[in-house]
Amino acid sequence: MTAPRLVAFDLDDTLAPSKSAIDPRIASQLRSLLRLVDVAIISGGNEDQFRSQVVDRLGDADAVELSRLHLLPTCGTRYLRHDGSDFVAIYAHDLSEEEKTSALRALREEAERLGLWEADPWGEILEDRGSQITFSALGQQAPGTAKHAWDPDGAKRLTLRDAVAARLPGLEVRAGGSTSIDITRAGIDKAYGMTSLAEHTGIPLADMLFFGDRLDEGGNDYPVLALGVRSIAVTSWEDTADQLDLLLPTLQPQLGARTS
Repeated sequence: MTAPRLVAFDLDDTLAPSKSAIDPRIASQLRSLLRLVDVAIISGGNEDQFRSQVVDRLGDADAVELSRLHLLPTCGTRYLRHDGSDFVAIYAHDLSEEEKTSALRALREEAERLGLWEADPWGEILEDRGSQITFSALGQQAPGTAKHAWDPDGAKRLTLRDAVAARLPGLEVRAGGSTSIDITRAGIDKAYGMTSLAEHTGIPLADMLFFGDRLDEGGNDYPVLALGVRSIAVTSWEDTADQLDLLLPTLQPQLGARTS
């Protein structure tokens, strides 16, 4: 297997616990990767989460390293690159006000009908992320232990996803993290984001490697696997870190000359 030229990651439960900053071990590994290859992060979180969870934790990463970092928040509906001073949008496929209203209404009404609307959540249940509407069953700030216990087999999310999708035939409705449903423009998912990466970077999909925790069919990482991108299923950020410990030495002999 040839060494990848671009390594991509999901964020929550792949690089970090949900809504949490990356661990110093992951931060160090990302810095090492950025000295060798391009790195992409593609996840359902919004741009602010990407900045606080990852970018702000990369220490004194310089402009050259950051130029190799590709941020694709809200499942690839947005794409940001570093211009030498900050991350700026390459594209943003925002939903119209009518699409947002329809999505928010369908999520609330179907969640209430199915008995999945939490009366006392940890923060907001519904969030308008511009290019994505997100439902978080227990609220945006719910602790990880509660989130993982809410729907361990994914049945609640799939039932809600199917009910909402039936009402929004023009939009993409996906089961996201452990408690979430994400709604975007039709056809814009993580596969779209990875294809866009290939177009903008000139790096073929065959030269990419993806890490995700939801590569099962129906999971929000599955479109990347279905696209044919080499993918590694992980169960936690610690699992990802262990995998990176194995990957990094294989990159150095082939790509180390790029850092000289």
